[in-house]
Amino acid sequence: MALHDYYLGLPQWQHPVWEGGCLAGGGTALQRYARQFSSVEGNTTFYGLPKPDTVKRWRDETPDDFRFCFKFHQDLSHRSALEVANPKVAEQFEVLEPLAHKIGLLNLQLPKSFNSEGIEYIHRFLLALPKAFNYSVEVRHPEFFAKGDEERAFNQMLLETGVNRVMFDTRPIFAVTAMDSATLDAQQKKPKVPLHVLATGQHPQVRFISTMQWQESDRYLDQWVTKVLQWIDEGRVPYLFFHTPDCAEAPELAARFVDKLKEAKPSVQGATPELLASEQSSLF
Repeated sequence: MALHDYYLGLPQWQHPVWEGGCLAGGGTALQRYARQFSSVEGNTTFYGLPKPDTVKRWRDETPDDFRFCFKFHQDLSHRSALEVANPKVAEQFEVLEPLAHKIGLLNLQLPKSFNSEGIEYIHRFLLALPKAFNYSVEVRHPEFFAKGDEERAFNQMLLETGVNRVMFDTRPIFAVTAMDSATLDAQQKKPKVPLHVLATGQHPQVRFISTMQWQESDRYLDQWVTKVLQWIDEGRVPYLFFHTPDCAEAPELAARFVDKLKEAKPSVQGATPELLASEQSSLF
């Protein structure tokens, strides 16, 4: 059951820059992060499953209304044909069990090489997963963005299963010429695909990456404020994650979005960086 109108976070909960700045204070890095944000992208599970003691520590260091959005291990998404019988599937659910009530979305991120011929594999994999959780799928192959039969079949499959299609908004980062190493790295690693805004499930997932000059993102953020409020009015509970090329100022970018969302609809509720947002408002 959702405790907020929306959930908001960053791709990580720890960064060297944050320790003496916006996320400074007592406690662990995760505790400091969870005081201002209501969710986080759990990229760590993509590379390796955490130890049981680590999972319990994450549970104990976050409030009850905090939500983790973990990725499925790359052995499932990148190194096999999404075999449900892969032991990594059961192992991942078993390892994360202490955090079950704090899992917002489990994300299947597929490689760029995964094309529409694999839609049936995705469908079969999703149908075999435990129904107690919410899921999202991120695709990167051009076929899924061409507005053809392949994309329509993919979207229809997600609509039928109630699984959320991840929307990765990379428009800002590809609208500039890279003048620094962080931006160049982001342009090389992030998917350069059209933005197709479509809620196929109850929890639309948005990943937004700005340029290093995140203050110039207002026109994009305004569009997302409108869409997020529409989703909330429809009874959906979106998950929003904000990136900058090096993530150093990702908290400020997220706070700017919160500020604009609150301005548009003050009653909207979410565990968000309100204090940080109010501090940033003086910059604009």
